[in-house]
Amino acid sequence: MSDELSKLPPQVQERLLRLQQLQQTLQTILQQKQQVDAETTEIEHTLAELQKTADEAVIYKAAGSLLIKSDKAKVTTELTERKELLATRTTVLSRQEERVRNQLKEVQTKLQEELKPLSNST
Repeated sequence: MSDELSKLPPQVQERLLRLQQLQQTLQTILQQKQQVDAETTEIEHTLAELQKTADEAVIYKAAGSLLIKSDKAKVTTELTERKELLATRTTVLSRQEERVRNQLKEVQTKLQEELKPLSNST
């Protein structure tokens, strides 16, 4: 396979490398989106449970490996702010994903055009 790659023109080799880099970038973005979505879902479930809880109920929140007694209103506010931050992060990641997908499509199209004459000559 590497012999075949070395026979390709340098421009095609560079474009193939760019294609691989874009695929890796897209994979990273998708993993980050999945993590953000999972955290958002967890926060939504927690907020739903907090709504069912009495205002004077004892609430604990995790701080590393500790559980710390906290106020329901304070925890609700913190979770709501975190959820908003995650929504912004999701928007940013979606834009990045769209941009990378467009770049991938563009590079693939150019590669196909460049490889057509090579495949016809063999």
